[in-house]
Amino acid sequence: MSEKGVQLSAETLGRLYDFADLVVETKQFGNLISPKDSEKILSRHIADSLIPYIYIRRENGPAVLQTKDEREKSSSNNGLPSNNLSSLVSRLSSKRWADMGAGAGCPVFPLAIVMPEIQFYAVEPRNMRVQFMNFAKEKLHLSNLTVVGKRFETSGLSDLDFISCRALSTFENDWERAQPGLKKGGMFLTLKSFNNIVHLENDPAVHIYKYALPQEEQVYALVTRGNE
Repeated sequence: MSEKGVQLSAETLGRLYDFADLVVETKQFGNLISPKDSEKILSRHIADSLIPYIYIRRENGPAVLQTKDEREKSSSNNGLPSNNLSSLVSRLSSKRWADMGAGAGCPVFPLAIVMPEIQFYAVEPRNMRVQFMNFAKEKLHLSNLTVVGKRFETSGLSDLDFISCRALSTFENDWERAQPGLKKGGMFLTLKSFNNIVHLENDPAVHIYKYALPQEEQVYALVTRGNE
């Protein structure tokens, strides 16, 4: 995180470690993670889950949250958005973010931990995963997260500022599911293997943020699309 210019407090890091421990050590809700993936829960799964936060904090996120007048002011400043953290927190306050197919909680739990000013919805139809996420929410005291035990299409969630998913389906299928739930000007974010979205590189409607993860050979991508 620090190499991306993002610093987390010791308390926030502690809560991320606590969530990782819950995923690896909790057994009463079935196998939440394979033994092989358990060894890289931090370097692979938690790190990957925080990519949208890095994007919002250090890249284009503040511009996404700007009004038209603020964007025009930003463009007069060589197009560089403000990276002031207090300004960003103010912009994010009261925003609503749903994660489709939340599974065992990645990326939505790490995101809810690092962005407590946003109201998150973990949307997942599988009962055992829902039970685990409610258990983890209580253990971590995450008051800004609601677990929704339904498919996203039947969740009743709408007019959302952000919708995300991680390795769920193709970008096109995920966007088709998410778009009706976004407010105008909202943003869809999805985490994919770059090889699976390379065909989108020349699509003007999407933004691709390539990144690497520790001890992983392949290239990954955060793909975003605004609901204009």
